[in-house]
Amino acid sequence: MNPELAQTILYCLFFFFLGIAAVMAWIQRQSARRAARLAAEADSILETARREAENKGAQIVLEAREKSLAIKAEAEREVAAMREKEQIRDRKLDAREDQLSVSQEALRKAQRGLESSQNRIAAQMRTLTEQRAELDRLVQENQRALEHVSGMTREDASAKLIESVRTELEHEIGTSVLKQRRELTKRVDDQAREMLLTAMQRYASVHTADTTTSTVGVPTDDMKGRIIGREGRNIRAFEKATGVDLIIDDTPGVVVVSGFDPVRREVARMALEKLIADGRIHPSKIEELVEQTSAEIQQFIIKKGTEAANEVNVPGLHDRVIEMLGRLHFRTSYSQNVLRHSVEVAFLSGMMAEMIGMDGDLARRCGLLHDIGKAADHELEGGHPKIGADLLRRSKESEQVIHAAKGHHDEIVTEHPYTMLVATADACSASRPGARRESLERYVKRMEELESIAMRFDGVQQAYAISAGRELRVIVGSGQISDERAATICRDIAQTFEKELTYPGEIKVTVVRESRFTSTAK
Repeated sequence: MNPELAQTILYCLFFFFLGIAAVMAWIQRQSARRAARLAAEADSILETARREAENKGAQIVLEAREKSLAIKAEAEREVAAMREKEQIRDRKLDAREDQLSVSQEALRKAQRGLESSQNRIAAQMRTLTEQRAELDRLVQENQRALEHVSGMTREDASAKLIESVRTELEHEIGTSVLKQRRELTKRVDDQAREMLLTAMQRYASVHTADTTTSTVGVPTDDMKGRIIGREGRNIRAFEKATGVDLIIDDTPGVVVVSGFDPVRREVARMALEKLIADGRIHPSKIEELVEQTSAEIQQFIIKKGTEAANEVNVPGLHDRVIEMLGRLHFRTSYSQNVLRHSVEVAFLSGMMAEMIGMDGDLARRCGLLHDIGKAADHELEGGHPKIGADLLRRSKESEQVIHAAKGHHDEIVTEHPYTMLVATADACSASRPGARRESLERYVKRMEELESIAMRFDGVQQAYAISAGRELRVIVGSGQISDERAATICRDIAQTFEKELTYPGEIKVTVVRESRFTSTAK
């Protein structure tokens, strides 16, 4: 081989390897730089992650601290509320203990007074015994002198003296006993009066005065004409379905619903408002809305009865009793709402029973149900005490509750102390200033008498007293009663009113005999 060519090849190989070494060195430097950059980036990412983790941790700690503070504050509020309730309960218990202490102190005073009176009577009896012994001695000393002076035998003189002394002693003993009895009666009356006043002051109820009319607003006078209907068919259908008198006069924007029965009047008022809002006023729609409203009123009655039972804490009442109790919301006695009156009597009876050591729960039950018969006295014969007692007996109430309902007006002999408590509470509730007015009670009773007399006659389906008792409308069945028979019933009812009732002015009796035909197109 040519030496120069070999040398050239060697130079080429040398520079080739030298270039490879330079490239490898450059690659290593670039790799080192990249590794350093990646390491720096990794450190930066780790530092960022560390800072974010620290911030996140601080935020979590802060949120946890805030939640813990909120929970602590809520717990403190609950504890404060519980402490406040406990304090209120403690104050009530302290007040009750004070009242019991006062009552016990009064009883102790009365007992001490009785003991003192007994001691005085015993001392007087000992004195009288000594006086009698002294008199016996005097009798013995003067016996012979009396026999000699009077000429009587020893037996006759002794009998006369003994009779004289006995009369004098009986007079003195009777005077002392009467005096002590008057003092004891006065003390007992004062204590009973104090108990009644305490019970009445602890409970004060609302007194409501009922009315016999309700007003319904109408938007236009045209609506009044639609309520009347063609030839008055709508107003007749409405009055027949509700049993009230609908008064439509020149008063702008008002229609008056008149009737003595508050349940009927409320049904009529609500049904009329629904008719006005709906706008479709015709006999079938009137009957539909009246039935719907009657169902709503029935639910309201159940609600009021349940609320009254819960208010006085009287559980376990029969469903029929609950319904009758709710009906009392619509009844009044001398303008006093009977349901509120019953609740008040229940509270007063329970308070007085607890004051004298009797069962307060049973007393409240007797007081709440004592007037339950007023809810059905227009449907059954007899006074409300008898009706209420029969209803409670069928509802499996206890004998004390039944007797309280039957005897709270002193119509029978009182056999249970709870009856006397209820009668006392009933008198307290009725005697509150403004609680009752006699005029409304007489008015309602007169309305019920008018309807009850009309319902005696055969063929009468419904009877409604309207116009404040100056008119009675009677509905008879067209299938059972002819026109001639209807005229006879009308005359007989009027004659019965003249015989049995006393009333001012006149009473107009109107008998309505109506035929109705209904068919359905399919």
